[in-house]
Amino acid sequence: MDAGEATGQNESAERSVPVALALYQPDIAQNAGTLIRLAACLGAEIHIIEPAGFDASDRNLRRAGMDYLARAAVTRHLCWEAFRVRMQTEGRRLVLMTTAGAAAHTDFAFRAGDVILLGRESAGVPDAVHAAADARLRIPMRRGLRSLNVAVAGAIAFGEALRQTGGFPVEETVERAADDC
Repeated sequence: MDAGEATGQNESAERSVPVALALYQPDIAQNAGTLIRLAACLGAEIHIIEPAGFDASDRNLRRAGMDYLARAAVTRHLCWEAFRVRMQTEGRRLVLMTTAGAAAHTDFAFRAGDVILLGRESAGVPDAVHAAADARLRIPMRRGLRSLNVAVAGAIAFGEALRQTGGFPVEETVERAADDC
């Protein structure tokens, strides 16, 4: 991944997925790798807000991301402020996923350009990041349970956002012969 601030890897000028993911100072390489793989498979951009709890050469990141890391549009930001300013300049809404969210993700109207922001596995996000978010959403869960894994939560919220915005990639159909097993 490119370590330069606000530079992308393998970005195309045209985005087929209007919603993006952002990881605020991720702690666990495996979760980041899983979400990078998700973004690669769905053609989405993913932002990593530094500092992360691992470096880009971490073997756990590479194991979780497999060969999809090179196919993902990853942008690394040196700090929260650089990320926030860029998103604001681009006119993008920040949608924070948090257990303290005011509304369920299924009750929110996602739109093109939204950026789903996921906090640190160990601590979520600080109050200033909460305050900067345009929306704070939660995933409905059974009472008495604390939270989902950040990669799982990100995939659930991202899937709902893509469903609402029609952002899933168009699949190519493969014709099969009648005798194929």
